[in-house]
Amino acid sequence: MSTMPATGGHSQPCCNVPPIVTKGYKAKGAYEEIGGYKTYVTGPSDATKAILVVYDIFGYFEQTLQGADILAHSDSEHKYKVFIPDWFEGSPAAIEWYPPDNSEKQEKLGNFFGKFPPPSIASKQASFVQAIKDKNSSLTKFGVLGYCWGGKVATLATKADNSPFGAVASVHPAMVDPKDADSIKVPMALLASGDEPAEDVKKFEGALQGPKHVEIFKDQIHGWMAARSNLSDDRVKQEYERGYKTLLTFFGKHL
Repeated sequence: MSTMPATGGHSQPCCNVPPIVTKGYKAKGAYEEIGGYKTYVTGPSDATKAILVVYDIFGYFEQTLQGADILAHSDSEHKYKVFIPDWFEGSPAAIEWYPPDNSEKQEKLGNFFGKFPPPSIASKQASFVQAIKDKNSSLTKFGVLGYCWGGKVATLATKADNSPFGAVASVHPAMVDPKDADSIKVPMALLASGDEPAEDVKKFEGALQGPKHVEIFKDQIHGWMAARSNLSDDRVKQEYERGYKTLLTFFGKHL
């Protein structure tokens, strides 16, 4: 496999990821209400760092929850509490709408994006982090991770003047815009699939001013680390695991 070289002095993954469950994953966390939102919460009670995960448009898929549990339970040196709020309030997009290969699917997706525009959801991140702090006073550092649609949300939230995030990661991001990178002042990881425009990814990387890790997983599809991950495929499973190891190393170094 060919990938874009790692940048910013990124080291090799070193954490012990548990065996990836192909189907029927049993989540380790639980749901709580935080800031008025149903929220999946996972991770050790003695953690002092947190990762806020912004899911993709399909919501709480088992592949996404397994990823959150990997982040929360794989690094004994760097302990994280991981939070996934339900920004769609129980009404995610149907995975059957993707790929949007006919007019009906395109209309449904268009209506969905109109109801949940990334700038609107991004503007809620700081207050949600404060709601987490109000319930978890031991948490002092916060990172954010977004998948697909959530990658855009995470990027916009980190650009904001009131951003609470000390590091940001965007995985197979939707709507990659190199102009968003200009205002990112904290370390950033961008793990792209082969479906994102490589030229936009390259320009985004060039515009980032701080420490960074940018990599293209060229043989993976948009969504391979979240809801659209086919973990019964050995190659996808391998790159899913490697992607999470990369994120653990990135957050371990920069958060």
